[in-house]
Amino acid sequence: MFRIQKEERWLVLVFVLISVFLHACCIYCFSGTFLQESIENGSVFYSQFHVSGYDPITYAVVTHWGTTYQVFRHPLLAFMVYPLFLLNNGLIALTGYNLVQFLLAAILLACNIYSVVFLYRILREIIGVRRYDAVLLTFLFYGFAHIMVASIVPDHFTVSMFLLLFALYLSGRWMREGRQMTILQTVILFVITAGITLSNGVKIFIDALFVNGKGFFRPKYLLFAVILPAGLMWAFANWEYRVYVRPQEKAHQAALAKKGEIARQRAYKTFMDTTSITNPEEKQRAFTILYKRQLKKEAEERWAKLHKGLPIKGKSIFLRWTDITTPRWDSMVENLFGESILLHQDYLLGDTLRDRPLIVTYRWWVCYVVEAIIVLLFLTGLWLGRKSRFLWLTFAGFAFDMVIHLVLGFGLNEVYIMASHWAFVIPIAMGYLLVHSSSWLRLLVASITLFLWLYNGILLVGYLLG
Repeated sequence: MFRIQKEERWLVLVFVLISVFLHACCIYCFSGTFLQESIENGSVFYSQFHVSGYDPITYAVVTHWGTTYQVFRHPLLAFMVYPLFLLNNGLIALTGYNLVQFLLAAILLACNIYSVVFLYRILREIIGVRRYDAVLLTFLFYGFAHIMVASIVPDHFTVSMFLLLFALYLSGRWMREGRQMTILQTVILFVITAGITLSNGVKIFIDALFVNGKGFFRPKYLLFAVILPAGLMWAFANWEYRVYVRPQEKAHQAALAKKGEIARQRAYKTFMDTTSITNPEEKQRAFTILYKRQLKKEAEERWAKLHKGLPIKGKSIFLRWTDITTPRWDSMVENLFGESILLHQDYLLGDTLRDRPLIVTYRWWVCYVVEAIIVLLFLTGLWLGRKSRFLWLTFAGFAFDMVIHLVLGFGLNEVYIMASHWAFVIPIAMGYLLVHSSSWLRLLVASITLFLWLYNGILLVGYLLG
Protein backbone atom coordinates (compact mmCIF):
# COMPACT_ATOMS: atom_id res chain seq x y z
CA MET A 1 0.00 0.00 0.00
CA PHE A 2 2.78 2.47 0.86
CA ARG A 3 5.31 1.35 -1.75
CA ILE A 4 5.93 4.05 -4.33
CA GLN A 5 5.15 2.47 -7.69
CA LYS A 6 7.39 2.95 -10.70
CA GLU A 7 4.76 5.09 -12.43
CA GLU A 8 4.61 7.39 -9.39
CA ARG A 9 8.32 7.89 -8.72
CA TRP A 10 9.09 10.87 -10.92
CA LEU A 11 5.91 12.62 -9.76
CA VAL A 12 6.91 12.06 -6.13
CA LEU A 13 10.45 13.25 -6.86
CA VAL A 14 9.20 16.54 -8.31
CA PHE A 15 6.95 17.15 -5.31
CA VAL A 16 9.75 16.28 -2.88
CA LEU A 17 12.02 18.88 -4.49
CA ILE A 18 9.31 21.53 -4.43
CA SER A 19 8.29 20.70 -0.85
CA VAL A 20 11.87 20.74 0.42
CA PHE A 21 12.37 24.18 -1.11
CA LEU A 22 9.16 25.55 0.47
CA HIS A 23 10.02 24.01 3.85
CA ALA A 24 13.49 25.54 3.62
CA CYS A 25 11.91 28.95 3.06
CA CYS A 26 9.60 28.49 6.06
CA ILE A 27 12.43 27.29 8.32
CA TYR A 28 14.64 30.17 7.20
CA CYS A 29 11.87 32.66 7.96
CA PHE A 30 11.58 31.67 11.64
CA SER A 31 14.81 29.81 12.48
CA GLY A 32 16.51 32.87 13.94
CA THR A 33 14.16 32.69 16.92
CA PHE A 34 12.93 29.09 17.01
CA LEU A 35 16.36 27.39 16.90
CA GLN A 36 17.27 28.77 20.31
CA GLU A 37 17.68 26.14 23.01
CA SER A 38 16.63 28.63 25.70
CA ILE A 39 12.96 28.80 24.65
CA GLU A 40 11.38 28.60 28.09
CA ASN A 41 7.74 28.32 27.02
CA GLY A 42 5.58 28.28 23.93
CA SER A 43 4.73 31.99 24.01
CA VAL A 44 7.56 32.85 21.62
CA PHE A 45 5.99 30.69 18.91
CA TYR A 46 2.61 32.41 19.25
CA SER A 47 4.15 35.89 19.23
CA GLN A 48 6.53 35.30 16.30
CA PHE A 49 4.76 32.86 13.97
CA HIS A 50 2.33 34.66 11.68
CA VAL A 51 1.16 32.76 8.61
CA SER A 52 -2.53 33.36 7.94
CA GLY A 53 -4.63 31.79 10.72
CA TYR A 54 -2.47 28.69 11.26
CA ASP A 55 -1.47 27.94 14.83
CA PRO A 56 2.09 27.07 15.90
CA ILE A 57 0.69 24.96 18.74
CA THR A 58 2.60 21.86 17.62
CA TYR A 59 5.90 23.80 17.76
CA ALA A 60 5.06 24.67 21.37
CA VAL A 61 3.87 21.18 22.35
CA VAL A 62 6.89 19.41 20.82
CA THR A 63 9.15 21.84 22.71
CA HIS A 64 7.23 21.89 26.02
CA TRP A 65 4.63 19.14 26.08
CA GLY A 66 1.14 19.82 27.34
CA THR A 67 -2.51 19.37 26.35
CA THR A 68 -2.53 22.76 24.65
CA TYR A 69 -4.84 21.79 21.82
CA GLN A 70 -8.61 22.27 22.13
CA VAL A 71 -9.32 18.82 23.55
CA PHE A 72 -12.88 18.51 22.24
CA ARG A 73 -11.66 19.14 18.70
CA HIS A 74 -8.28 17.36 18.88
CA PRO A 75 -8.66 14.79 21.67
CA LEU A 76 -5.59 12.61 20.95
CA LEU A 77 -3.28 15.02 19.14
CA ALA A 78 -1.19 16.00 22.17
CA PHE A 79 -0.51 12.34 22.95
CA MET A 80 0.27 11.55 19.32
CA VAL A 81 3.07 14.13 19.22
CA TYR A 82 4.50 13.11 22.61
CA PRO A 83 7.20 10.88 21.00
CA LEU A 84 8.29 13.91 18.96
CA PHE A 85 8.57 15.88 22.19
CA LEU A 86 10.88 13.23 23.65
CA LEU A 87 12.96 13.11 20.47
CA ASN A 88 13.20 16.87 20.21
CA ASN A 89 14.33 17.29 23.80
CA GLY A 90 16.93 14.58 23.28
CA LEU A 91 18.24 16.46 20.25
CA ILE A 92 18.28 19.71 22.22
CA ALA A 93 20.46 18.00 24.84
CA LEU A 94 22.80 16.66 22.13
CA THR A 95 23.05 19.67 19.81
CA GLY A 96 22.07 22.69 21.85
CA TYR A 97 19.48 23.66 19.23
CA ASN A 98 15.70 23.36 19.18
CA LEU A 99 15.16 21.34 15.98
CA VAL A 100 11.37 21.31 16.20
CA GLN A 101 11.03 22.96 12.77
CA PHE A 102 13.07 20.21 11.10
CA LEU A 103 11.21 17.39 12.88
CA LEU A 104 7.80 18.68 11.88
CA ALA A 105 9.00 19.44 8.36
CA ALA A 106 9.98 15.77 8.01
CA ILE A 107 6.53 14.62 9.20
CA LEU A 108 4.73 17.05 6.91
CA LEU A 109 6.93 16.08 3.97
CA ALA A 110 6.06 12.39 4.44
CA CYS A 111 2.33 13.23 4.68
CA ASN A 112 2.53 15.36 1.55
CA ILE A 113 4.30 12.63 -0.40
CA TYR A 114 1.59 10.11 0.38
CA SER A 115 -1.18 12.65 -0.15
CA VAL A 116 0.20 13.05 -3.67
CA VAL A 117 0.41 9.27 -4.09
CA PHE A 118 -3.12 8.51 -2.88
CA LEU A 119 -4.73 11.38 -4.82
CA TYR A 120 -2.92 10.19 -7.95
CA ARG A 121 -4.07 6.61 -7.32
CA ILE A 122 -7.66 7.72 -6.77
CA LEU A 123 -7.59 9.51 -10.11
CA ARG A 124 -5.88 6.63 -11.93
CA GLU A 125 -7.34 3.52 -10.30
CA ILE A 126 -10.74 4.55 -8.98
CA ILE A 127 -11.85 7.13 -11.56
CA GLY A 128 -9.78 5.77 -14.45
CA VAL A 129 -8.28 8.94 -15.92
CA ARG A 130 -5.21 8.78 -18.11
CA ARG A 131 -1.76 9.04 -16.56
CA TYR A 132 -1.02 12.59 -17.71
CA ASP A 133 -4.48 13.80 -16.66
CA ALA A 134 -3.88 12.38 -13.17
CA VAL A 135 -0.54 14.20 -13.02
CA LEU A 136 -2.18 17.43 -14.21
CA LEU A 137 -4.98 17.28 -11.62
CA THR A 138 -2.52 16.44 -8.83
CA PHE A 139 -0.46 19.51 -9.73
CA LEU A 140 -3.65 21.58 -9.94
CA PHE A 141 -4.60 20.52 -6.41
CA TYR A 142 -1.20 21.37 -4.93
CA GLY A 143 -1.31 24.72 -6.71
CA PHE A 144 -4.28 25.73 -4.53
CA ALA A 145 -3.16 28.47 -2.16
CA HIS A 146 -4.00 26.88 1.16
CA ILE A 147 -2.90 23.43 0.13
CA MET A 148 0.51 24.88 -0.70
CA VAL A 149 0.61 26.90 2.52
CA ALA A 150 -0.78 24.14 4.77
CA SER A 151 1.88 21.75 3.49
CA ILE A 152 4.65 23.68 5.29
CA VAL A 153 3.08 25.18 8.43
CA PRO A 154 3.09 23.42 11.85
CA ASP A 155 -0.64 22.73 12.01
CA HIS A 156 -2.59 19.48 11.77
CA PHE A 157 -4.24 20.09 8.39
CA THR A 158 -1.69 18.32 6.19
CA VAL A 159 -1.77 15.22 8.41
CA SER A 160 -5.57 15.26 8.30
CA MET A 161 -5.51 15.58 4.52
CA PHE A 162 -3.21 12.57 4.17
CA LEU A 163 -5.46 10.43 6.38
CA LEU A 164 -8.64 11.52 4.60
CA LEU A 165 -7.17 10.78 1.16
CA PHE A 166 -5.87 7.44 2.44
CA ALA A 167 -9.35 6.56 3.75
CA LEU A 168 -10.92 7.66 0.45
CA TYR A 169 -8.52 5.51 -1.55
CA LEU A 170 -9.20 2.48 0.64
CA SER A 171 -12.94 3.07 0.40
CA GLY A 172 -12.74 3.36 -3.38
CA ARG A 173 -10.83 0.09 -3.65
CA TRP A 174 -13.24 -1.73 -1.34
CA MET A 175 -16.22 -0.43 -3.30
CA ARG A 176 -14.63 -1.48 -6.59
CA GLU A 177 -13.82 -4.95 -5.24
CA GLY A 178 -17.22 -5.38 -3.57
CA ARG A 179 -15.68 -5.66 -0.10
CA GLN A 180 -17.00 -4.39 3.23
CA MET A 181 -15.22 -2.13 5.70
CA THR A 182 -14.75 -4.32 8.75
CA ILE A 183 -15.35 -3.27 12.34
CA LEU A 184 -11.61 -3.28 13.08
CA GLN A 185 -10.76 -1.24 9.99
CA THR A 186 -13.46 1.30 10.83
CA VAL A 187 -12.32 1.63 14.44
CA ILE A 188 -8.66 2.10 13.49
CA LEU A 189 -9.44 4.72 10.86
CA PHE A 190 -11.86 6.52 13.20
CA VAL A 191 -9.52 6.62 16.18
CA ILE A 192 -6.61 8.01 14.15
CA THR A 193 -8.60 10.60 12.19
CA ALA A 194 -10.95 11.68 14.99
CA GLY A 195 -8.05 11.74 17.44
CA ILE A 196 -6.43 14.43 15.31
CA THR A 197 -9.63 16.31 14.43
CA LEU A 198 -12.98 15.10 15.73
CA SER A 199 -14.94 16.17 12.63
CA ASN A 200 -12.74 13.96 10.45
CA GLY A 201 -14.00 10.93 12.33
CA VAL A 202 -17.48 11.70 11.01
CA LYS A 203 -16.09 11.35 7.48
CA ILE A 204 -14.86 7.84 8.28
CA PHE A 205 -18.42 6.93 9.19
CA ILE A 206 -19.60 8.52 5.92
CA ASP A 207 -17.03 6.41 4.06
CA ALA A 208 -18.21 3.29 5.89
CA LEU A 209 -21.84 4.07 5.06
CA PHE A 210 -21.11 4.23 1.31
CA VAL A 211 -18.81 1.19 1.35
CA ASN A 212 -21.02 -1.07 3.45
CA GLY A 213 -24.42 0.17 2.32
CA LYS A 214 -27.16 -1.51 4.35
CA GLY A 215 -24.49 -3.45 6.23
CA PHE A 216 -23.62 -0.20 8.02
CA PHE A 217 -26.88 -0.51 9.96
CA ARG A 218 -26.31 -4.07 11.18
CA PRO A 219 -26.67 -3.93 14.99
CA LYS A 220 -23.25 -5.50 15.60
CA TYR A 221 -21.45 -3.14 13.22
CA LEU A 222 -23.37 -0.07 14.37
CA LEU A 223 -22.63 -0.82 18.02
CA PHE A 224 -18.95 -1.81 17.87
CA ALA A 225 -17.77 0.24 14.88
CA VAL A 226 -19.73 3.46 15.38
CA ILE A 227 -21.48 3.99 18.72
CA LEU A 228 -18.85 2.48 21.04
CA PRO A 229 -15.76 4.15 19.47
CA ALA A 230 -17.53 7.51 19.25
CA GLY A 231 -18.69 7.24 22.87
CA LEU A 232 -15.23 6.26 24.12
CA MET A 233 -13.61 9.11 22.17
CA TRP A 234 -16.02 11.59 23.70
CA ALA A 235 -15.48 10.13 27.16
CA PHE A 236 -11.72 10.40 26.72
CA ALA A 237 -12.03 14.03 25.62
CA ASN A 238 -14.09 14.79 28.73
CA TRP A 239 -11.54 13.02 30.94
CA GLU A 240 -8.71 14.93 29.29
CA TYR A 241 -10.59 18.19 29.85
CA ARG A 242 -11.22 17.48 33.55
CA VAL A 243 -7.68 16.31 34.30
CA TYR A 244 -5.53 18.65 32.20
CA VAL A 245 -7.56 21.63 31.02
CA ARG A 246 -10.14 22.47 33.68
CA PRO A 247 -7.59 23.13 36.48
CA GLN A 248 -5.77 25.58 34.21
CA GLU A 249 -9.04 27.25 33.26
CA LYS A 250 -10.01 27.64 36.91
CA ALA A 251 -6.67 29.27 37.71
CA HIS A 252 -7.02 31.57 34.71
CA GLN A 253 -10.60 32.49 35.60
CA ALA A 254 -9.57 33.21 39.19
CA ALA A 255 -6.80 35.49 37.97
CA LEU A 256 -9.21 37.28 35.63
CA ALA A 257 -11.79 37.62 38.41
CA LYS A 258 -9.20 39.15 40.72
CA LYS A 259 -8.07 41.54 38.01
CA GLY A 260 -11.67 42.42 37.20
CA GLU A 261 -12.49 43.10 40.85
CA ILE A 262 -9.53 45.49 41.13
CA ALA A 263 -10.70 47.30 37.98
CA ARG A 264 -14.26 47.45 39.35
CA GLN A 265 -13.12 48.95 42.64
CA ARG A 266 -11.15 51.63 40.81
CA ALA A 267 -14.12 52.45 38.60
CA TYR A 268 -16.39 52.50 41.68
CA LYS A 269 -14.14 54.92 43.53
CA THR A 270 -13.84 57.21 40.51
CA PHE A 271 -17.62 57.23 39.99
CA MET A 272 -18.40 57.90 43.63
CA ASP A 273 -15.89 60.77 43.75
CA THR A 274 -17.24 62.47 40.63
CA THR A 275 -21.01 61.81 40.55
CA SER A 276 -23.48 64.51 41.52
CA ILE A 277 -26.03 61.97 42.78
CA THR A 278 -26.48 62.23 46.55
CA ASN A 279 -28.84 59.36 47.36
CA PRO A 280 -26.65 56.30 48.28
CA GLU A 281 -29.07 53.77 46.76
CA GLU A 282 -29.41 55.74 43.52
CA LYS A 283 -25.62 56.14 43.37
CA GLN A 284 -25.17 52.38 43.72
CA ARG A 285 -27.85 51.66 41.11
CA ALA A 286 -26.42 54.17 38.65
CA PHE A 287 -22.92 52.78 39.00
CA THR A 288 -24.14 49.20 38.44
CA ILE A 289 -25.96 50.18 35.21
CA LEU A 290 -23.04 52.27 33.96
CA TYR A 291 -20.44 49.60 34.71
CA LYS A 292 -22.46 46.84 33.00
CA ARG A 293 -22.70 49.02 29.89
CA GLN A 294 -18.97 49.60 29.97
CA LEU A 295 -18.22 45.87 30.27
CA LYS A 296 -20.61 45.09 27.40
CA LYS A 297 -18.97 47.74 25.20
CA GLU A 298 -15.48 46.42 25.96
CA ALA A 299 -16.60 42.85 25.18
CA GLU A 300 -18.08 43.94 21.84
CA GLU A 301 -14.89 45.78 20.95
CA ARG A 302 -12.79 42.71 21.75
CA TRP A 303 -15.14 40.52 19.70
CA ALA A 304 -14.97 42.95 16.76
CA LYS A 305 -11.17 42.86 16.80
CA LEU A 306 -11.32 39.07 16.45
CA HIS A 307 -13.44 39.43 13.29
CA LYS A 308 -15.85 36.77 14.54
CA GLY A 309 -19.58 36.73 13.95
CA LEU A 310 -21.97 36.31 16.83
CA PRO A 311 -22.50 32.66 17.88
CA ILE A 312 -25.77 30.87 18.52
CA LYS A 313 -26.77 31.53 22.11
CA GLY A 314 -26.35 28.62 24.47
CA LYS A 315 -24.06 27.08 27.07
CA SER A 316 -22.69 24.26 24.90
CA ILE A 317 -19.03 24.60 23.89
CA PHE A 318 -20.01 23.70 20.31
CA LEU A 319 -22.42 26.65 20.10
CA ARG A 320 -19.57 29.02 20.98
CA TRP A 321 -17.84 27.91 17.77
CA THR A 322 -20.81 28.88 15.58
CA ASP A 323 -21.29 32.11 13.62
CA ILE A 324 -24.67 33.42 12.48
CA THR A 325 -23.79 36.97 11.33
CA THR A 326 -20.78 36.68 9.00
CA PRO A 327 -21.98 37.23 5.37
CA ARG A 328 -22.09 33.86 3.59
CA TRP A 329 -21.92 34.97 -0.06
CA ASP A 330 -18.89 37.24 0.44
CA SER A 331 -17.20 34.49 2.45
CA MET A 332 -17.82 31.97 -0.33
CA VAL A 333 -16.46 34.25 -3.06
CA GLU A 334 -13.47 35.75 -1.28
CA ASN A 335 -12.57 33.04 1.22
CA LEU A 336 -14.05 29.58 0.63
CA PHE A 337 -13.47 29.40 -3.14
CA GLY A 338 -11.28 32.50 -3.18
CA GLU A 339 -8.45 32.53 -0.65
CA SER A 340 -8.47 28.73 -0.47
CA ILE A 341 -7.41 28.66 -4.13
CA LEU A 342 -5.82 32.06 -4.78
CA LEU A 343 -4.01 34.19 -2.20
CA HIS A 344 -5.08 37.81 -1.86
CA GLN A 345 -2.27 40.27 -2.47
CA ASP A 346 -3.59 42.71 0.12
CA TYR A 347 -3.12 41.58 3.72
CA LEU A 348 -1.08 38.68 2.32
CA LEU A 349 -1.33 35.69 4.68
CA GLY A 350 -2.63 37.96 7.41
CA ASP A 351 -4.51 36.59 10.42
CA THR A 352 -8.11 37.68 10.97
CA LEU A 353 -7.46 37.42 14.72
CA ARG A 354 -4.76 40.08 14.35
CA ASP A 355 -4.82 42.47 11.43
CA ARG A 356 -6.60 40.96 8.40
CA PRO A 357 -10.15 42.11 7.62
CA LEU A 358 -12.76 39.39 7.34
CA ILE A 359 -13.39 40.11 3.65
CA VAL A 360 -10.53 41.08 1.32
CA THR A 361 -11.06 41.60 -2.41
CA TYR A 362 -8.65 40.79 -5.24
CA ARG A 363 -6.80 43.52 -7.11
CA TRP A 364 -7.06 41.77 -10.47
CA TRP A 365 -10.29 40.72 -12.19
CA VAL A 366 -8.45 37.72 -13.65
CA CYS A 367 -8.44 36.13 -10.18
CA TYR A 368 -12.24 36.08 -10.17
CA VAL A 369 -12.23 34.60 -13.69
CA VAL A 370 -9.88 31.79 -12.60
CA GLU A 371 -12.00 31.13 -9.51
CA ALA A 372 -15.19 31.03 -11.57
CA ILE A 373 -13.67 28.64 -14.13
CA ILE A 374 -12.50 26.26 -11.39
CA VAL A 375 -15.93 26.27 -9.73
CA LEU A 376 -17.62 25.74 -13.10
CA LEU A 377 -15.33 22.81 -13.95
CA PHE A 378 -15.97 21.38 -10.49
CA LEU A 379 -19.75 21.57 -10.90
CA THR A 380 -19.55 20.11 -14.41
CA GLY A 381 -17.47 17.22 -13.10
CA LEU A 382 -20.06 16.59 -10.39
CA TRP A 383 -22.80 16.41 -13.02
CA LEU A 384 -20.86 14.10 -15.35
CA GLY A 385 -19.91 11.82 -12.44
CA ARG A 386 -23.37 11.82 -10.88
CA LYS A 387 -23.76 8.07 -11.40
CA SER A 388 -20.54 7.27 -9.53
CA ARG A 389 -21.04 6.09 -5.96
CA PHE A 390 -17.43 6.98 -5.17
CA LEU A 391 -17.99 10.59 -6.24
CA TRP A 392 -21.06 10.79 -4.03
CA LEU A 393 -18.97 9.41 -1.16
CA THR A 394 -16.37 12.14 -1.71
CA PHE A 395 -19.02 14.82 -2.13
CA ALA A 396 -20.78 13.72 1.08
CA GLY A 397 -17.64 14.57 3.06
CA PHE A 398 -17.46 17.93 1.28
CA ALA A 399 -21.14 18.56 2.03
CA PHE A 400 -20.53 17.83 5.72
CA ASP A 401 -17.79 20.48 5.77
CA MET A 402 -20.06 22.98 4.04
CA VAL A 403 -22.75 22.41 6.66
CA ILE A 404 -20.41 23.09 9.58
CA HIS A 405 -18.76 26.08 7.85
CA LEU A 406 -21.50 27.80 5.83
CA VAL A 407 -24.60 26.79 7.81
CA LEU A 408 -23.29 26.68 11.37
CA GLY A 409 -20.45 29.12 10.71
CA PHE A 410 -17.67 27.10 12.37
CA GLY A 411 -14.33 28.71 11.45
CA LEU A 412 -16.05 30.83 8.81
CA ASN A 413 -13.86 33.85 9.56
CA GLU A 414 -10.82 31.87 8.36
CA VAL A 415 -12.50 29.04 6.41
CA TYR A 416 -9.67 28.90 3.85
CA ILE A 417 -7.24 27.31 6.30
CA MET A 418 -9.60 24.29 6.41
CA ALA A 419 -9.15 23.70 2.64
CA SER A 420 -7.05 20.60 3.30
CA HIS A 421 -10.17 18.90 4.67
CA TRP A 422 -12.27 19.27 1.53
CA ALA A 423 -10.51 20.83 -1.49
CA PHE A 424 -9.45 17.47 -2.95
CA VAL A 425 -13.08 17.01 -4.01
CA ILE A 426 -12.40 19.56 -6.79
CA PRO A 427 -9.72 17.58 -8.71
CA ILE A 428 -11.60 14.32 -8.02
CA ALA A 429 -14.79 15.75 -9.55
CA MET A 430 -12.79 17.21 -12.44
CA GLY A 431 -11.37 13.73 -13.04
CA TYR A 432 -14.80 12.65 -14.26
CA LEU A 433 -14.70 15.62 -16.64
CA LEU A 434 -11.30 14.74 -18.09
CA VAL A 435 -12.08 11.06 -18.66
CA HIS A 436 -13.79 11.84 -21.97
CA SER A 437 -12.69 15.45 -22.55
CA SER A 438 -11.04 17.12 -25.51
CA SER A 439 -7.52 18.51 -25.73
CA TRP A 440 -8.64 22.14 -25.41
CA LEU A 441 -10.09 21.44 -21.96
CA ARG A 442 -6.79 19.88 -20.86
CA LEU A 443 -5.03 22.98 -22.16
CA LEU A 444 -7.37 25.16 -20.09
CA VAL A 445 -6.73 23.12 -16.92
CA ALA A 446 -2.97 23.16 -17.59
CA SER A 447 -3.03 26.96 -18.05
CA ILE A 448 -4.91 27.44 -14.77
CA THR A 449 -2.50 25.07 -13.00
CA LEU A 450 0.52 27.03 -14.26
CA PHE A 451 -1.11 30.31 -13.21
CA LEU A 452 -1.84 28.98 -9.70
CA TRP A 453 1.72 27.76 -9.18
CA LEU A 454 3.28 31.00 -10.39
CA TYR A 455 0.82 33.32 -8.63
CA ASN A 456 0.61 31.54 -5.27
CA GLY A 457 4.21 30.36 -5.30
CA ILE A 458 5.65 33.83 -5.89
CA LEU A 459 3.45 35.38 -3.19
CA LEU A 460 4.21 32.64 -0.64
CA VAL A 461 7.97 32.58 -1.19
CA GLY A 462 8.07 36.37 -1.24
CA TYR A 463 6.23 36.47 2.09
CA LEU A 464 8.59 33.96 3.74
CA LEU A 465 11.80 35.47 2.41
CA GLY A 466 10.76 39.10 2.39
